[in-house]
Amino acid sequence: MAVMAYEPLSQEEVLQQGFLALDTPEGFRAELIEGDVVVTPPPDGDHEDYINLVLKQVVRRSVTDMDFSGNKGLIVPRSAHHPTHRLIPDGTWAPTKHRLFRGADSWMPAEGVEMVAAVTSTRPAGDREAKRRCYAQGGIPLYLLVDRGDGSVTLFSDPSSSDYRDVRTLPFGKPLPLPEPFAFELDTSEFV
Repeated sequence: MAVMAYEPLSQEEVLQQGFLALDTPEGFRAELIEGDVVVTPPPDGDHEDYINLVLKQVVRRSVTDMDFSGNKGLIVPRSAHHPTHRLIPDGTWAPTKHRLFRGADSWMPAEGVEMVAAVTSTRPAGDREAKRRCYAQGGIPLYLLVDRGDGSVTLFSDPSSSDYRDVRTLPFGKPLPLPEPFAFELDTSEFV
């Protein structure tokens, strides 16, 4: 009788398997951010209104035709200190010509994504810090953060392996320039 030897799972593999086996209540989102499992409740109406205001402008004013996905699961490559991140931005944009979302699983690689957006909610520090670092590590060119607590909008750009090198924050009401492939000023007057 042959005895089968099994390799023990690494801590990262156990964490990934446990995360993927979670059964979150309907409407809730579970994310794996810097080694922590974060579960958030469904967004409120104001949260959705901010994303809607951004989405409408991108559709109307962007110089590049963009596809949009709300609440798309993104797999962000591993950093030196944390396992692979699994994040769900409030909004994800990719050039239509790539058809990035067509046929994608519920969790897809972040390659090809041009911009992600978040509106602060129950854990604003996570949106401001941890998620920002994860998106930069994943090489996502732009991270747009609508910060309800601060009454500001921030565009993070020029990602490195640990963070974004360029940060531009303006109060609600001021136009925020979005670079190529969007190439327009985001009007935040309705955010006030």
